[in-house]
Order: sequence, then C-alpha cells, then structure tokens
Amino acid sequence: MNKSAISVRRGSPQDADAITRLYTQLVSNPLVCVLPQRIAQLADDPHTALLVAECGGSLTGTALVSLCADVMFGAQPFAAVENFIVDEGSRGQGAGAALMQKVESFCLAADCSKIMLLSASDRVQAHQFFEHMGFAANRKRGFVKYRRDFALIDTRYSPTLSPKKNDH
Repeated sequence: MNKSAISVRRGSPQDADAITRLYTQLVSNPLVCVLPQRIAQLADDPHTALLVAECGGSLTGTALVSLCADVMFGAQPFAAVENFIVDEGSRGQGAGAALMQKVESFCLAADCSKIMLLSASDRVQAHQFFEHMGFAANRKRGFVKYRRDFALIDTRYSPTLSPKKNDH
C-alpha cells in the first residue's frame, strides 16, 4: 500500500458491510451488526465521527470518535475512541496513522482536553501502535462492564440515580 494513496473520510451507509468485516477482525462476536441507517444517523451527529481509511478503493480501517460533554475544564469535552481497527493485511502501511491523524484533527477542532481509548489486553501490537501515536498506557487504568453484566439498580436505595420525571 502506498501511503500517499491512503485517504480518510467519514463513513457512509454504503460502508456497512466493509466495516462489519473489519469489526469481525476486532472481536469474535456473532452479534456484530453494522446498520447502514445507524451510519447515516451518526453522519448527522456533530459530536461523533465514524472514520474510514481507504486505499485503492478498499476500506482498510475504521475508528469511531465521540465527544463527551464534561465540566472539569469549563466547556471542554473529552473524546473517546472506540472500534479502532486496521485490516490485518494492511497493518504497518500507514492506514492507522492516517486514521489517528483525523481523530486528532476532529478532537483539536472541538478543543478536547484529552482522547481516551481502550484496547483489548491481548492486542499487544495495537498497544505498541497506540503508544507510538503518543498514548500513555501507564497513566490511567481502564475498566469495562459489558451489557450482559449490567444489574438493575434499586433506586429506593439511591434516589439520586432515579431518572428525571416530567411533572407535567
């Protein structure tokens, strides 16, 4: 792959199948389902960017970046990057760096205070890439709780966690 031939753009509904193929390299979950209509919805969300890297007409990578509202530094949001993947056959050829450059540009334009991402603990090559891109693995520790592990909170004991109710 010629690095100059790599382009990064926002994903479109027509990319759903190619993104699904990339995600299956990232996780082995049969429930992965990339919906074209969801990609279209995200295209209208100014706080989210689904990015794709292309080379020679083929999708070689993707990343999702979302801005998260925060109150710690005035009105500055922070960003979360999820589902960052480069096709196994295209790694080390610049697609990941091009994606990360677009992620950072999106975050700079939004005046983000930081960019956070999680990576599966066994993806050592990805960790090396992220560290090469300037991410520090030793500053914080990430925690994940998947939907299958969610428990209902009994709001009788935590009234501040009750959903807001419309009094009208």
